[in-house]
Amino acid sequence: MNTQELRKEAHDLDVTVWVGKSGIEAVVGELNDQLADRNLVKAKFLRAALGGTTVDEAAADLAERVNAELIETRGKTAVFHR
Repeated sequence: MNTQELRKEAHDLDVTVWVGKSGIEAVVGELNDQLADRNLVKAKFLRAALGGTTVDEAAADLAERVNAELIETRGKTAVFHR
């Protein structure tokens, strides 16, 4: 499946991972588990989670930690694929 198709599929997904003030570390395990169950997961970054970084930077960092592909970021939401 190419990136375009994955983006279309992700469009109707609900956010199932929230990155809050506890930061990226706190959601690595949860995102890993969800990616094991399904191939696309949508995550929302709350302002408190960013601490001076951009959503793109935080999402790229999270994708690297769970060995997933970052499909897209839009606003404060990111889509991950494995």
